[in-house]
Amino acid sequence: METSAQRVKWTARFVQLAHRLPTRAKLVGGLAQGLMSAFAAIVAYLPTKPLGLREGFWGSITAIAVVQNELHDTQNSARDQFAGAAVGGVISAIIVTFAGQHLATYAVAVVISMLACWTLNIGSAARLAGSTATIILLVPHQGTAGWMMMTSRIAEVGWGVTVGVMTVWCVNKVEKSLSANRSQPH
Repeated sequence: METSAQRVKWTARFVQLAHRLPTRAKLVGGLAQGLMSAFAAIVAYLPTKPLGLREGFWGSITAIAVVQNELHDTQNSARDQFAGAAVGGVISAIIVTFAGQHLATYAVAVVISMLACWTLNIGSAARLAGSTATIILLVPHQGTAGWMMMTSRIAEVGWGVTVGVMTVWCVNKVEKSLSANRSQPH
């Protein structure tokens, strides 16, 4: 498994390479990323209301967060997004049910959610678990808030993850097909 130091090293190399790219390549890359992200965000948002999801924008935000140029990177990001939402959601719903919605229970939910991610060997999802705990415990809501918000949040994130991964998968398939057609003799 890759360490944080290795990731930082590769990120620094990538940044150096990106600075060397010609302006046209940067524009094309940025445009491609923007188009994929916008498409995924819209597709992730459109069915949320008919499906009864109250905050469909989380599906859009998640789709944007997971969409990357490489499918492998997208899948890793998607795994972290979904795992973080699930862990943070379940822990926060349990805590809000038994201890209420207070600043102290919020802090406990963040700590336990992050600890759980690390214990489950998904430390890369810990920040997202903390973010989900924040949404469940700090965003005002009515009724059996924790469980309804958790269910909705996990569904919205799951949908956004699915749309983001499928968007990148489709774009990669089209790119490979176009590349194969260009390399074929006419």
